[in-house]
Amino acid sequence: MKNQLNAIVNQLVDRGILLEEGVAEFEKQFILKALDKHKGNQSCAAKALGIHRNTLSRKIASYKIRPNGRRH
Repeated sequence: MKNQLNAIVNQLVDRGILLEEGVAEFEKQFILKALDKHKGNQSCAAKALGIHRNTLSRKIASYKIRPNGRRH
């Protein structure tokens, strides 16, 4: 997995993606995957992510993710 992550980071740097943008996209994808795995159940997804459900709700709103785990 470390090699795959290094390859992704290299691509981001090569394309001029800023750290803040890369981190935000990673976090959004991580949240989407957790929501998908838990069929949109935010409490279960938050627990799997190791964050409070309210924190997850705020992140869902900031990334404009639909409650079922899909992007707007």
